[in-house]
Amino acid sequence: MTPVALRWLIAALVGLHAIAAQASDPTVDLFPRAATGYVVAINGKPRWARAPDSPRAPASLTKVLTALVLLEHDWQPHAQIVVSARASHATGARLGLRAGERAYAVELLEAMLVASANDACLALAEAAAGSAQAFVTRMNERAAALGMVASHFEDPCGFDQPRQVSTPNDLLRLTATALTVPAFAQAIAQARGEVHTLGGRKLSYTTSNLLLGRLDGARGVKTGHTSNAGRCLIGLVTRGTTQVIVVLLDAPDRWWTAAVLIEEAFRAAQSG
Repeated sequence: MTPVALRWLIAALVGLHAIAAQASDPTVDLFPRAATGYVVAINGKPRWARAPDSPRAPASLTKVLTALVLLEHDWQPHAQIVVSARASHATGARLGLRAGERAYAVELLEAMLVASANDACLALAEAAAGSAQAFVTRMNERAAALGMVASHFEDPCGFDQPRQVSTPNDLLRLTATALTVPAFAQAIAQARGEVHTLGGRKLSYTTSNLLLGRLDGARGVKTGHTSNAGRCLIGLVTRGTTQVIVVLLDAPDRWWTAAVLIEEAFRAAQSG
């Protein structure tokens, strides 16, 4: 489907939710079937929400915090990261890195954010802190400093753990901070990329974010999916001076839902 055709279809869907343009109280849930928990923010201010402070499994949306911690702690983009046996056996989305291979940190970071590569994520966390658990300690310290009071992390890549939780509002706060870091903002806007191991292998990947290249102004941010979390998304769209961020936790149809909420948010921004 072409971007123009998609915009026409979204416009038709938005018409079904015309009432939304008449309200701005974020405590009112105007889209009850959008997700178990969600928040829509226009220029940083929440506009609509459902259970925005209820903790849920965040899946790979966790990697936004992982990236922020990496970038804020003596980040060396051209450091050579050695892939451990544990990282090479990471499940879920992955590049196919092999134990003992070396790759540049910046390329692994981009693969982690763009393609949600768990082997790249674990390799970076282990290299930065000595172990995944030590890195998680840093993550929880940073989350507390950000005021993410309802969040707790046990895995740097977002795998389901009993106490791995966050909320739409906490993830919105996290995203706003991460977007101020140029390396993060640049990485999440990419549609594809490559990791070049120092042994000569080239590992190509494409974005897991289907909004990029399909929705006007889409710039990121992160997708996620596990059995406990359901389908999750942090979507960022910028048009002119207006920025819309949508956080969806456990969304039955995250792509169409996000597109509708984003278009409705821009309509609301235009109407004041």
